[in-house]
Amino acid sequence: MTPSTSSAITLNINGEKYTLPVDHRTTLLDALREHLDLTGSKKGCDLGQCGACTVLLDGRRAVSCLQLAVAAEGRAITTIEGVADGERLHPVQQAFLDLDGYQCGYCTPGQICSAIAVIEEHAAGWPSAATDDVRPEAGVPALSAEEIRERMSGNLCRCGAYVSIVQAVAQAAGVQGKEAVA
Repeated sequence: MTPSTSSAITLNINGEKYTLPVDHRTTLLDALREHLDLTGSKKGCDLGQCGACTVLLDGRRAVSCLQLAVAAEGRAITTIEGVADGERLHPVQQAFLDLDGYQCGYCTPGQICSAIAVIEEHAAGWPSAATDDVRPEAGVPALSAEEIRERMSGNLCRCGAYVSIVQAVAQAAGVQGKEAVA
């Protein structure tokens, strides 16, 4: 008997449950875009190198082009469509608008999802490769432009809006009560 190569899975996306049949090889990105019509996450490189498809899995950022949909079952998935609170934009979304943290907009959904996680990771005291002193007694480093650039380095912007993206992340971190320096 040949084992089945597809299953019905239930995904928890933006607080709603979706049950859908998928081939076991279907990526989370393809499940979102092709099966559920949630097209905010973009297919850029399809190799996990550009970050255009970044979503939040249980609050942590993940490139959805490398995540199998079947492996995301039972996890809380947040896409760009789920970060706003109704008509009120998330502070990161508002900062991207205020500071022109986008040009063509293709990478923006992934940039925003990543920035949300960056701010939370920083607030939790997670160091980055740019963190000078990682000793616990040193405390949380300032969220400097260098820290933001390092933490956002997995998200590429082919238009080159990096200066505005760094400023937007810093502003959003300030809105959320964190120390931010652009």
